[in-house]
Amino acid sequence: MTINHLEPAGLWRFFEEICRIPRLSGNEGRIIGFLEDFARENGLESNRDKTGNLLIKKAASPGLEKIKPVVLQSHLDMVGEKDSNTVHDWDNDPIVPVIEGDWVRAEKTTLGADDGIGIAAQMKLLSDNEIAMGPIECLFTVDEESGMTGAKYLDSNFFTSSILINLDSEDEGQLFIGCAGGIDTIATLKYSEEKAPAGYTAWEITLSGLLGGHSGDEIHRGFGNSVKIMNRLLLELDSIFGINLCVFNGGNLRNAIPREAFATILSKPVDKEKLVRYVAEYCDRLREELGETDPGLKIDITEVYSPGIIIDRISQEKINMAIEKCPHGLIAWSKEMKDLVETSTNLASIKFTEGSSIKIVTSQRSSVESSKAELALRIEAIFRGVGADVYHSDGYPGWQPDTSSEILAVTKESYIKMFGEEPEVKAIHAGLECGLILKKFPGLDMISFGPTIKGAHTPLERININSTVKFWKLLLEVLRNIPAED
Repeated sequence: MTINHLEPAGLWRFFEEICRIPRLSGNEGRIIGFLEDFARENGLESNRDKTGNLLIKKAASPGLEKIKPVVLQSHLDMVGEKDSNTVHDWDNDPIVPVIEGDWVRAEKTTLGADDGIGIAAQMKLLSDNEIAMGPIECLFTVDEESGMTGAKYLDSNFFTSSILINLDSEDEGQLFIGCAGGIDTIATLKYSEEKAPAGYTAWEITLSGLLGGHSGDEIHRGFGNSVKIMNRLLLELDSIFGINLCVFNGGNLRNAIPREAFATILSKPVDKEKLVRYVAEYCDRLREELGETDPGLKIDITEVYSPGIIIDRISQEKINMAIEKCPHGLIAWSKEMKDLVETSTNLASIKFTEGSSIKIVTSQRSSVESSKAELALRIEAIFRGVGADVYHSDGYPGWQPDTSSEILAVTKESYIKMFGEEPEVKAIHAGLECGLILKKFPGLDMISFGPTIKGAHTPLERININSTVKFWKLLLEVLRNIPAED
Protein backbone atom coordinates (compact mmCIF):
# COMPACT_ATOMS: atom_id res chain seq x y z
CA MET A 1 0.00 0.00 0.00
CA THR A 2 1.15 3.53 -0.73
CA ILE A 3 1.14 5.99 2.16
CA ASN A 4 -0.11 9.14 0.44
CA HIS A 5 -3.74 8.38 1.41
CA LEU A 6 -2.91 8.55 5.13
CA GLU A 7 -3.90 11.44 7.37
CA PRO A 8 -2.82 14.20 7.78
CA ALA A 9 -3.70 14.83 4.15
CA GLY A 10 -0.70 16.01 2.19
CA LEU A 11 1.91 15.44 4.88
CA TRP A 12 2.40 11.77 3.98
CA ARG A 13 2.45 12.63 0.27
CA PHE A 14 5.38 14.96 0.90
CA PHE A 15 7.08 12.29 3.01
CA GLU A 16 6.72 9.75 0.19
CA GLU A 17 8.29 12.24 -2.24
CA ILE A 18 11.18 12.80 0.18
CA CYS A 19 11.73 9.02 0.42
CA ARG A 20 12.45 8.92 -3.33
CA ILE A 21 15.45 11.24 -2.93
CA PRO A 22 18.80 9.81 -1.71
CA ARG A 23 20.02 12.05 1.11
CA LEU A 24 22.72 10.51 3.25
CA SER A 25 24.95 12.91 5.17
CA GLY A 26 27.15 14.83 2.75
CA ASN A 27 24.86 13.94 -0.17
CA GLU A 28 22.05 16.44 0.37
CA GLY A 29 22.35 18.23 -2.98
CA ARG A 30 19.29 16.60 -4.53
CA ILE A 31 17.01 17.19 -1.56
CA ILE A 32 18.14 20.84 -1.40
CA GLY A 33 17.39 21.26 -5.11
CA PHE A 34 14.00 19.58 -4.63
CA LEU A 35 13.10 22.03 -1.84
CA GLU A 36 14.32 25.05 -3.80
CA ASP A 37 12.09 23.99 -6.71
CA PHE A 38 9.23 23.52 -4.21
CA ALA A 39 9.77 27.06 -2.89
CA ARG A 40 9.70 28.56 -6.41
CA GLU A 41 6.54 26.64 -7.31
CA ASN A 42 4.84 28.05 -4.21
CA GLY A 43 6.09 31.61 -4.67
CA LEU A 44 8.25 31.49 -1.54
CA GLU A 45 11.63 33.07 -0.82
CA SER A 46 14.50 30.63 -0.23
CA ASN A 47 18.15 31.16 0.66
CA ARG A 48 21.21 29.00 1.25
CA ASP A 49 24.07 29.87 3.55
CA LYS A 50 27.71 29.04 2.85
CA THR A 51 27.42 25.63 4.55
CA GLY A 52 24.43 24.53 2.48
CA ASN A 53 21.68 25.08 5.06
CA LEU A 54 18.42 26.15 3.45
CA LEU A 55 15.84 28.66 4.71
CA ILE A 56 12.36 29.08 3.19
CA LYS A 57 10.14 31.92 4.44
CA LYS A 58 6.38 32.34 4.41
CA ALA A 59 4.58 35.57 5.31
CA ALA A 60 1.84 35.70 7.91
CA SER A 61 -1.76 34.98 7.03
CA PRO A 62 -3.85 38.14 6.60
CA GLY A 63 -4.51 39.79 9.97
CA LEU A 64 -1.76 37.81 11.76
CA GLU A 65 1.21 39.95 10.77
CA LYS A 66 1.95 40.99 14.37
CA ILE A 67 2.33 37.41 15.63
CA LYS A 68 5.90 36.61 16.69
CA PRO A 69 7.77 34.88 13.86
CA VAL A 70 8.73 31.24 14.43
CA VAL A 71 11.51 29.22 12.84
CA LEU A 72 10.72 25.51 12.39
CA GLN A 73 13.84 23.37 12.09
CA SER A 74 14.60 19.89 10.73
CA HIS A 75 17.67 18.24 9.20
CA LEU A 76 17.92 17.13 5.58
CA ASP A 77 20.14 14.06 5.90
CA MET A 78 19.29 10.56 7.09
CA VAL A 79 21.15 7.55 8.43
CA GLY A 80 21.63 4.81 5.83
CA GLU A 81 21.65 1.40 7.51
CA LYS A 82 20.66 -1.94 5.97
CA ASP A 83 21.05 -5.63 6.62
CA SER A 84 24.37 -6.93 5.25
CA ASN A 85 22.57 -9.17 2.75
CA THR A 86 20.31 -6.37 1.45
CA VAL A 87 21.19 -4.72 -1.86
CA HIS A 88 20.57 -0.97 -1.74
CA ASP A 89 22.46 1.80 -3.57
CA TRP A 90 22.30 4.74 -1.18
CA ASP A 91 23.36 7.16 -3.92
CA ASN A 92 20.55 6.26 -6.29
CA ASP A 93 17.87 3.94 -4.89
CA PRO A 94 14.69 5.32 -3.30
CA ILE A 95 13.36 4.26 0.08
CA VAL A 96 10.04 2.43 -0.38
CA PRO A 97 7.78 3.02 2.65
CA VAL A 98 5.20 0.38 3.50
CA ILE A 99 2.34 0.24 5.98
CA GLU A 100 2.37 -2.40 8.71
CA GLY A 101 -0.54 -2.04 11.09
CA ASP A 102 -0.30 1.42 12.71
CA TRP A 103 3.28 1.89 11.53
CA VAL A 104 5.13 2.96 8.41
CA ARG A 105 8.48 1.29 7.80
CA ALA A 106 10.86 0.40 4.96
CA GLU A 107 11.99 -3.02 3.77
CA LYS A 108 15.35 -3.95 5.37
CA THR A 109 16.71 -0.38 5.40
CA THR A 110 16.30 2.71 7.52
CA LEU A 111 13.15 4.65 6.66
CA GLY A 112 14.46 8.21 7.04
CA ALA A 113 11.52 9.37 9.17
CA ASP A 114 14.39 10.80 11.21
CA ASP A 115 14.04 13.57 10.07
CA GLY A 116 12.03 13.22 6.86
CA ILE A 117 8.78 13.62 8.76
CA GLY A 118 9.99 17.01 10.02
CA ILE A 119 10.75 18.10 6.45
CA ALA A 120 7.31 16.90 5.32
CA ALA A 121 5.58 18.89 8.09
CA GLN A 122 7.45 22.04 7.06
CA MET A 123 6.48 21.51 3.41
CA LYS A 124 2.82 21.09 4.37
CA LEU A 125 2.87 24.34 6.37
CA LEU A 126 4.62 26.23 3.60
CA SER A 127 2.30 25.06 0.82
CA ASP A 128 -1.12 25.04 2.51
CA ASN A 129 -2.61 28.55 2.39
CA GLU A 130 -5.69 27.40 4.33
CA ILE A 131 -3.60 27.22 7.52
CA ALA A 132 -3.89 30.49 9.44
CA MET A 133 -0.66 31.39 11.24
CA GLY A 134 1.88 34.11 11.81
CA PRO A 135 5.11 34.43 9.83
CA ILE A 136 7.28 31.31 9.70
CA GLU A 137 10.80 30.51 8.61
CA CYS A 138 11.63 26.88 7.80
CA LEU A 139 15.26 25.96 8.45
CA PHE A 140 16.65 22.80 6.86
CA THR A 141 20.15 21.93 8.09
CA VAL A 142 22.71 19.65 6.46
CA ASP A 143 24.91 16.88 7.82
CA GLU A 144 23.23 16.47 11.19
CA GLU A 145 23.75 12.74 11.46
CA SER A 146 27.49 12.66 10.85
CA GLY A 147 28.61 15.68 12.86
CA MET A 148 25.99 18.46 12.99
CA THR A 149 28.06 20.43 10.50
CA GLY A 150 25.11 22.49 9.29
CA ALA A 151 24.19 23.73 12.76
CA LYS A 152 27.83 24.17 13.72
CA TYR A 153 28.55 26.53 10.82
CA LEU A 154 25.12 28.11 10.51
CA ASP A 155 25.28 31.81 9.59
CA SER A 156 24.53 33.78 12.74
CA ASN A 157 22.08 36.10 10.90
CA PHE A 158 20.45 33.44 8.74
CA PHE A 159 17.00 33.78 10.33
CA THR A 160 15.24 36.46 12.36
CA SER A 161 12.77 34.54 14.56
CA SER A 162 13.14 34.55 18.34
CA ILE A 163 11.28 31.22 18.77
CA LEU A 164 12.49 27.87 17.38
CA ILE A 165 10.51 24.63 17.15
CA ASN A 166 12.79 21.67 16.47
CA LEU A 167 10.98 18.80 14.69
CA ASP A 168 13.56 16.08 15.37
CA SER A 169 12.47 14.28 18.55
CA GLU A 170 10.87 10.86 18.51
CA ASP A 171 8.40 10.36 21.36
CA GLU A 172 4.87 11.72 21.00
CA GLY A 173 3.52 13.09 24.25
CA GLN A 174 6.93 14.31 25.33
CA LEU A 175 8.18 17.89 25.02
CA PHE A 176 11.95 18.27 25.04
CA ILE A 177 13.66 21.35 26.45
CA GLY A 178 17.23 20.05 26.77
CA CYS A 179 19.68 17.59 25.25
CA ALA A 180 23.12 16.11 25.75
CA GLY A 181 26.31 17.37 24.18
CA GLY A 182 28.63 15.00 22.35
CA ILE A 183 32.12 14.35 21.07
CA ASP A 184 33.73 11.58 19.01
CA THR A 185 37.00 9.88 19.88
CA ILE A 186 38.69 8.17 16.94
CA ALA A 187 41.72 5.87 17.22
CA THR A 188 43.96 4.53 14.45
CA LEU A 189 46.38 1.66 15.04
CA LYS A 190 48.98 0.62 12.48
CA TYR A 191 49.81 -3.06 12.03
CA SER A 192 52.20 -5.17 9.96
CA GLU A 193 51.05 -7.80 7.50
CA GLU A 194 52.69 -11.20 7.83
CA LYS A 195 52.52 -14.33 5.71
CA ALA A 196 49.86 -16.75 6.91
CA PRO A 197 51.23 -19.97 8.44
CA ALA A 198 51.11 -22.87 6.00
CA GLY A 199 48.44 -25.52 6.45
CA TYR A 200 46.20 -23.50 8.77
CA THR A 201 42.42 -23.45 8.28
CA ALA A 202 40.76 -20.13 7.46
CA TRP A 203 37.38 -19.25 8.95
CA GLU A 204 34.95 -16.42 8.37
CA ILE A 205 32.88 -15.55 11.43
CA THR A 206 29.69 -13.52 10.91
CA LEU A 207 27.79 -12.00 13.82
CA SER A 208 24.32 -10.68 12.95
CA GLY A 209 20.76 -10.31 14.22
CA LEU A 210 21.35 -7.73 16.94
CA LEU A 211 18.82 -4.91 17.20
CA GLY A 212 21.38 -2.09 17.39
CA GLY A 213 19.62 1.21 17.92
CA HIS A 214 20.14 4.94 18.35
CA SER A 215 23.26 5.57 20.42
CA GLY A 216 21.52 8.38 22.30
CA ASP A 217 17.89 7.38 22.76
CA GLU A 218 18.54 3.66 23.28
CA ILE A 219 22.03 3.41 24.79
CA HIS A 220 20.60 2.50 28.22
CA ARG A 221 18.50 -0.42 26.97
CA GLY A 222 21.31 -2.96 27.09
CA PHE A 223 21.32 -3.90 23.42
CA GLY A 224 24.28 -6.06 22.40
CA ASN A 225 27.24 -4.37 20.74
CA SER A 226 28.52 -6.50 17.84
CA VAL A 227 32.07 -5.14 18.08
CA LYS A 228 32.34 -5.97 21.80
CA ILE A 229 30.73 -9.40 21.36
CA MET A 230 32.96 -10.37 18.43
CA ASN A 231 36.06 -9.09 20.20
CA ARG A 232 35.26 -11.18 23.27
CA LEU A 233 34.85 -14.26 21.06
CA LEU A 234 38.20 -13.59 19.38
CA LEU A 235 39.91 -13.28 22.77
CA GLU A 236 38.41 -16.56 23.95
CA LEU A 237 39.30 -18.39 20.73
CA ASP A 238 42.85 -17.07 20.93
CA SER A 239 43.19 -18.13 24.56
CA ILE A 240 42.03 -21.68 23.82
CA PHE A 241 43.14 -22.33 20.21
CA GLY A 242 45.88 -19.76 19.52
CA ILE A 243 44.20 -18.24 16.46
CA ASN A 244 45.64 -15.70 14.03
CA LEU A 245 43.57 -12.66 13.06
CA CYS A 246 43.31 -11.60 9.42
CA VAL A 247 40.39 -9.13 9.36
CA PHE A 248 37.95 -7.64 11.89
CA ASN A 249 35.22 -5.25 10.79
CA GLY A 250 32.07 -4.22 12.63
CA GLY A 251 29.57 -1.37 12.90
CA ASN A 252 29.10 1.53 10.52
CA LEU A 253 27.90 4.81 11.99
CA ARG A 254 29.07 6.86 14.96
CA ASN A 255 25.51 7.35 16.24
CA ALA A 256 24.27 3.77 15.85
CA ILE A 257 24.92 0.87 18.23
CA PRO A 258 26.69 -1.68 15.97
CA ARG A 259 24.52 -4.63 14.90
CA GLU A 260 26.89 -6.75 12.80
CA ALA A 261 30.55 -7.77 12.83
CA PHE A 262 32.78 -9.92 10.64
CA ALA A 263 36.15 -11.54 11.27
CA THR A 264 38.48 -13.81 9.35
CA ILE A 265 40.81 -15.99 11.42
CA LEU A 266 43.22 -18.89 10.99
CA SER A 267 43.41 -21.93 13.25
CA LYS A 268 45.32 -25.20 13.38
CA PRO A 269 43.62 -27.95 11.31
CA VAL A 270 43.53 -30.25 14.30
CA ASP A 271 41.18 -27.80 16.12
CA LYS A 272 38.49 -27.71 13.43
CA GLU A 273 35.66 -29.54 15.18
CA LYS A 274 36.40 -28.12 18.62
CA LEU A 275 36.53 -24.55 17.29
CA VAL A 276 33.22 -24.79 15.45
CA ARG A 277 31.59 -26.33 18.50
CA TYR A 278 33.02 -23.61 20.75
CA VAL A 279 31.59 -20.82 18.54
CA ALA A 280 28.14 -22.44 18.69
CA GLU A 281 28.34 -22.75 22.47
CA TYR A 282 29.50 -19.14 22.76
CA CYS A 283 26.47 -18.01 20.74
CA ASP A 284 24.12 -19.98 23.02
CA ARG A 285 25.78 -18.47 26.07
CA LEU A 286 25.43 -14.94 24.69
CA ARG A 287 21.74 -15.48 23.93
CA GLU A 288 21.24 -16.41 27.59
CA GLU A 289 23.20 -13.35 28.75
CA LEU A 290 21.28 -10.96 26.51
CA GLY A 291 17.94 -12.60 27.31
CA GLU A 292 15.01 -10.97 25.53
CA THR A 293 17.05 -7.87 24.63
CA ASP A 294 18.53 -9.39 21.46
CA PRO A 295 16.73 -12.65 20.70
CA GLY A 296 17.85 -12.65 17.06
CA LEU A 297 21.61 -12.94 17.73
CA LYS A 298 23.33 -15.28 15.25
CA ILE A 299 26.99 -16.27 14.93
CA ASP A 300 27.91 -18.27 11.84
CA ILE A 301 31.33 -19.76 11.15
CA THR A 302 32.30 -20.93 7.66
CA GLU A 303 35.51 -22.43 6.33
CA VAL A 304 36.95 -20.22 3.56
CA TYR A 305 40.08 -19.89 1.45
CA SER A 306 43.00 -18.44 3.35
CA PRO A 307 43.64 -14.74 2.56
CA GLY A 308 47.36 -15.54 2.73
CA ILE A 309 48.17 -12.83 5.29
CA ILE A 310 47.60 -12.18 8.97
CA ILE A 311 48.20 -9.14 11.14
CA ASP A 312 51.28 -9.27 13.35
CA ARG A 313 50.85 -10.91 16.73
CA ILE A 314 51.56 -7.80 18.83
CA SER A 315 48.96 -5.72 16.96
CA GLN A 316 46.39 -8.50 17.29
CA GLU A 317 46.84 -8.54 21.04
CA LYS A 318 46.83 -4.73 21.28
CA ILE A 319 43.59 -4.24 19.39
CA ASN A 320 41.79 -7.07 21.21
CA MET A 321 42.82 -5.77 24.62
CA ALA A 322 42.03 -2.12 23.82
CA ILE A 323 38.52 -2.98 22.64
CA GLU A 324 38.02 -5.21 25.68
CA LYS A 325 38.94 -2.27 27.95
CA CYS A 326 36.99 0.35 25.99
CA PRO A 327 33.70 1.09 27.78
CA HIS A 328 30.37 1.00 25.99
CA GLY A 329 26.90 1.97 27.11
CA LEU A 330 25.43 3.80 30.09
CA ILE A 331 27.98 5.50 32.32
CA ALA A 332 25.80 7.62 34.64
CA TRP A 333 22.16 8.59 35.22
CA SER A 334 21.21 12.24 35.65
CA LYS A 335 20.98 13.49 39.21
CA GLU A 336 18.63 16.31 38.18
CA MET A 337 16.04 14.63 35.94
CA LYS A 338 14.46 11.24 36.58
CA ASP A 339 15.11 8.48 34.01
CA LEU A 340 17.50 10.69 31.98
CA VAL A 341 20.86 9.24 30.98
CA GLU A 342 23.52 11.78 31.90
CA THR A 343 26.62 10.22 30.35
CA SER A 344 27.22 7.38 27.89
CA THR A 345 29.63 6.15 25.25
CA ASN A 346 29.11 4.17 22.05
CA LEU A 347 31.85 1.90 20.69
CA ALA A 348 30.53 2.45 17.19
CA SER A 349 32.81 0.69 14.71
CA ILE A 350 36.08 -1.01 13.89
CA LYS A 351 37.38 -1.06 10.32
CA PHE A 352 40.49 -2.54 8.75
CA THR A 353 41.42 0.21 6.26
CA GLU A 354 43.95 0.69 3.48
CA GLY A 355 47.53 1.25 4.54
CA SER A 356 47.58 -1.50 7.17
CA SER A 357 45.53 0.53 9.65
CA ILE A 358 42.72 -0.28 12.04
CA LYS A 359 40.25 2.57 12.71
CA ILE A 360 38.02 2.56 15.79
CA VAL A 361 35.26 5.14 16.19
CA THR A 362 33.64 5.89 19.54
CA SER A 363 31.10 8.57 20.50
CA GLN A 364 30.60 10.12 23.94
CA ARG A 365 27.50 12.00 25.12
CA SER A 366 26.73 13.85 28.33
CA SER A 367 24.55 16.66 29.65
CA VAL A 368 27.53 17.58 31.86
CA GLU A 369 30.38 19.07 29.83
CA SER A 370 33.09 18.02 32.31
CA SER A 371 31.85 14.41 32.30
CA LYS A 372 31.86 14.34 28.50
CA ALA A 373 35.43 15.62 28.41
CA GLU A 374 36.63 13.23 31.13
CA LEU A 375 35.12 10.22 29.39
CA ALA A 376 36.68 11.17 26.05
CA LEU A 377 40.09 11.48 27.73
CA ARG A 378 39.62 8.10 29.44
CA ILE A 379 38.96 6.42 26.09
CA GLU A 380 41.85 8.28 24.50
CA ALA A 381 44.16 6.92 27.23
CA ILE A 382 43.04 3.34 26.54
CA PHE A 383 43.93 3.53 22.86
CA ARG A 384 47.09 5.61 23.32
CA GLY A 385 48.17 2.92 25.76
CA VAL A 386 48.42 0.44 22.88
CA GLY A 387 50.23 2.88 20.59
CA ALA A 388 47.27 4.18 18.59
CA ASP A 389 46.98 7.69 17.23
CA VAL A 390 43.91 9.35 18.73
CA TYR A 391 41.98 12.51 17.93
CA HIS A 392 38.68 14.05 18.99
CA SER A 393 36.00 15.71 16.88
CA ASP A 394 35.05 19.32 17.60
CA GLY A 395 31.98 18.03 19.39
CA TYR A 396 28.80 19.93 20.11
CA PRO A 397 27.35 21.53 23.25
CA GLY A 398 24.35 20.41 25.20
CA TRP A 399 21.13 22.41 25.53
CA GLN A 400 20.33 23.39 29.10
CA PRO A 401 16.62 23.19 30.06
CA ASP A 402 14.66 26.41 30.68
CA THR A 403 11.44 25.61 32.51
CA SER A 404 10.33 29.27 32.31
CA SER A 405 10.28 29.15 28.48
CA GLU A 406 7.33 30.92 26.84
CA ILE A 407 7.14 28.42 23.97
CA LEU A 408 7.10 25.59 26.52
CA ALA A 409 4.08 27.14 28.24
CA VAL A 410 2.28 27.61 24.89
CA THR A 411 3.03 24.02 23.83
CA LYS A 412 1.93 22.50 27.16
CA GLU A 413 -1.34 24.43 27.11
CA SER A 414 -1.91 23.45 23.47
CA TYR A 415 -1.30 19.77 24.23
CA ILE A 416 -3.72 19.77 27.18
CA LYS A 417 -6.37 21.54 25.08
CA MET A 418 -6.00 19.12 22.16
CA PHE A 419 -5.68 15.81 24.01
CA GLY A 420 -6.98 16.34 27.55
CA GLU A 421 -3.80 15.31 29.34
CA GLU A 422 -0.48 16.81 30.34
CA PRO A 423 2.59 16.04 28.23
CA GLU A 424 5.85 15.01 29.81
CA VAL A 425 8.50 17.74 29.84
CA LYS A 426 11.93 16.19 29.48
CA ALA A 427 15.50 16.50 28.35
CA ILE A 428 16.84 13.94 25.88
CA HIS A 429 20.14 12.08 25.89
CA ALA A 430 20.31 12.15 22.11
CA GLY A 431 22.03 15.11 20.48
CA LEU A 432 19.80 17.77 18.97
CA GLU A 433 21.05 20.72 16.97
CA CYS A 434 19.43 23.11 19.46
CA GLY A 435 22.58 23.53 21.56
CA LEU A 436 24.65 24.58 18.57
CA ILE A 437 21.92 26.87 17.22
CA LEU A 438 21.53 28.49 20.63
CA LYS A 439 25.26 29.22 20.60
CA LYS A 440 24.75 31.21 17.37
CA PHE A 441 21.47 32.81 18.48
CA PRO A 442 21.70 33.53 22.25
CA GLY A 443 18.33 34.01 23.90
CA LEU A 444 16.44 31.91 21.34
CA ASP A 445 13.35 30.32 22.95
CA MET A 446 13.27 26.64 21.88
CA ILE A 447 11.30 23.44 22.16
CA SER A 448 11.43 20.08 20.39
CA PHE A 449 8.63 17.60 19.74
CA GLY A 450 7.68 15.01 17.16
CA PRO A 451 5.79 11.78 16.47
CA THR A 452 6.83 8.38 17.82
CA ILE A 453 9.70 6.82 15.87
CA LYS A 454 11.14 3.47 16.95
CA GLY A 455 14.37 1.79 15.85
CA ALA A 456 15.94 4.97 14.47
CA HIS A 457 19.34 4.41 12.82
CA THR A 458 18.53 0.73 12.18
CA PRO A 459 16.63 -1.22 9.50
CA LEU A 460 13.84 -1.59 12.07
CA GLU A 461 13.09 2.16 11.94
CA ARG A 462 9.34 2.82 11.86
CA ILE A 463 7.02 5.75 12.53
CA ASN A 464 3.67 5.48 14.26
CA ILE A 465 0.77 6.72 12.11
CA ASN A 466 -1.58 7.76 14.93
CA SER A 467 1.18 9.65 16.74
CA THR A 468 1.90 11.54 13.51
CA VAL A 469 -1.70 12.76 13.46
CA LYS A 470 -1.29 14.01 17.05
CA PHE A 471 2.08 15.61 16.23
CA TRP A 472 0.51 17.52 13.33
CA LYS A 473 -2.51 18.66 15.35
CA LEU A 474 -0.22 19.87 18.14
CA LEU A 475 2.02 21.76 15.72
CA LEU A 476 -0.98 23.57 14.22
CA GLU A 477 -2.38 24.42 17.65
CA VAL A 478 0.98 25.78 18.86
CA LEU A 479 1.31 27.99 15.78
CA ARG A 480 -2.25 29.27 16.33
CA ASN A 481 -1.34 30.29 19.88
CA ILE A 482 1.98 32.04 19.36
CA PRO A 483 1.59 35.47 21.06
CA ALA A 484 1.87 38.79 19.29
CA GLU A 485 5.08 40.78 19.49
CA ASP A 486 5.33 43.34 22.27
